[in-house]
Parts: sequence; C-alpha cells; structure tokens
Amino acid sequence: MLIESVPNVSEGRRLDVVDRLASAITSVDGVFLLDRTSDASHNRSVFTLAGEDPAVREALERLVEAAIHEIDMDVHEGEHPRIGAVDVIPFVPLTGTTIDDCVELARTFGARMAERFGLPVYLYARAATRGDREKLADVRRGQYEGLKAEIGQHGREPDFGPTRMHPSAGAVAVGARPFLIAYNINLASSDVDLAKRIARRVRESGGGLPKLQANGFEVREPERGHPLRAQVSMNLLDFSVTPLWLVWDSVRELAAEDGVALAESELIGLAPLAAFLDVADHAGASTEDDVERRLAAAAEYLALRDFAPSQALEVRLESARAERAEGQAGHRPRT
Repeated sequence: MLIESVPNVSEGRRLDVVDRLASAITSVDGVFLLDRTSDASHNRSVFTLAGEDPAVREALERLVEAAIHEIDMDVHEGEHPRIGAVDVIPFVPLTGTTIDDCVELARTFGARMAERFGLPVYLYARAATRGDREKLADVRRGQYEGLKAEIGQHGREPDFGPTRMHPSAGAVAVGARPFLIAYNINLASSDVDLAKRIARRVRESGGGLPKLQANGFEVREPERGHPLRAQVSMNLLDFSVTPLWLVWDSVRELAAEDGVALAESELIGLAPLAAFLDVADHAGASTEDDVERRLAAAAEYLALRDFAPSQALEVRLESARAERAEGQAGHRPRT
C-alpha cells in the first residue's frame, strides 16, 4: 500500500534537532522524505514522507522515538496550537490505498505508540471513534497546557495510553484523512486582528468556505525585511471542494474591505499536482502548455513565494524515485 504521512513536530528553531528528526525518518529503506519545512514563529516543523507500508510506519516510529528524546514540551512555546512533541501524525492514501486502509493503519499505529512509549494517543479525522474528535482543533482544545490539566477528566481521556501526559513529549493525535494542503497568506500589513477577523469569516466554522480551517497569526521575518506581518494560516481539507484559487480570491476580497492588499502566499509542504493545475485553469493558462509552465502560472496567480515545480507531490515523488534508482545503478558492481 502506497501511503503518505505528514507528521508535525513541535520544534522549528533548533535546526540541528530538526536535522536529527529528519535523519530518523530517512534511516528507513523504502521511505522517501519529500519535503521538510521549519517555521521559527510557529516553532514547528512539518515533514512529508511517502512510501509503502510498513516502511512508512517504521519511519514514523523512529521519528516519535527521536522527538521524545529531543523535545521537552514543558519549555516549548510557539504560535501554532500543539499538544505534543510529535503533535499530529496523519495517514493519507495514495495510489492503490483506500481511506479505510489508512483508518486501520492509524488505529494500529496509535495503539503501538501508546504501548511502546507510554504516550496518550488521540484518534482524529476518519480514524476517530468519537464524533467530538473528528476535528483536530477539538482534540487540541486548550493546547498542551490545557490538556495536561484536563486529561484525567471524563471526555478528555485518550483513545490509547495513560490518562496523563508523557513527562516530556505530551500527547499525540493520530488520524486518517484525504490530502490536506497547508496554505498561508501573508497580508501587506502587521494588523494581526485583521488576520484573525478574516480567518473567522473565511473558515467553514464561521460560515465561510467549506472544508477550510483558518486562523490568524503574527509572523516575524526580520531576515526578509518584515519584523512583523499578519498571516492567515489555513488548512484545505479537500481542494476539490474548495480550491486554492478560491481561498486566495476570498482572502483578497476580505482584506480589501479594510484597504489591505495581499503580500504573498506559501505552501507548507507539498500539494497534489491537480490542485496546481486547477489554479492554472482558473488563471487562464493554456491547456496546451507543458506542466512546468502551467505550474508557473499557478504560482504567479497565488503569489507563491519560493515556489518550485517540485512542490507538486507527484513531481517530487517521481524525482525522488529517479534519484534513488540512479544512485543504486551507480553502486552496482561492474562485470
């Protein structure tokens, strides 16, 4: 079964630690680490890996083991909500795998993490066994500090593991879901309250776009000449329902009501090729153009910073496979 996983860890500032976490993933044969992104403001890193089961599960287990050793949640702070050192582990079906397969993988993996590491494990999304845990935001209610105080209360106990937080690593959410696109839009403004108001209006829970989660944050990027920028940070839970171009257009219209323009947008991790091509179609790019040109048109429409064609998952996976095959061929003994 070919699967993807996008574990999020609560470390984005100590890049030597992030390097060691990435090495834990790549230490497993048959797993491709397709992307890694670290954000100092959120103090969070996101890894995108793909491969066949059980190699992906083994890589995730090694990641959890390394994170427990490296991260102490009692001293962690950052903009992004979190409940643990490895905050969330989703299983995502790729070619030849169904969402039901990923539900079973998530539940089996969650039970093992609880047993081996003494971690409280919360099942979410399609793997949830309770309706009030389908949304990750509900699982994270109160964040690490709140859950630490409430974990022993009725209704807050984990699906697997002890009714107390791990001494250093907190808890972890494990789930199964369709492909999620983590997408941020930076306003040409430092008005964080405006970003929060836009987020409330654009997200599904506020009557906005379906299958969209959003929140407003401040992002400090002095290295880019921006001591403080307001950001609308979003998760697209199903890009076939709410496409990227509609999110960009909607946030732009809401910001314009306050006389504010959009500065740029960014992807955290990868997105399916189909999501980019949908934007290219909306932007009027010719269907006769090659894929790379259509990707460039999509990136221009969304003002995507630091964009490369390899941010399309299929492009990155094909490149990784080719590189590995070339490397293996180069190590074959001559006859």
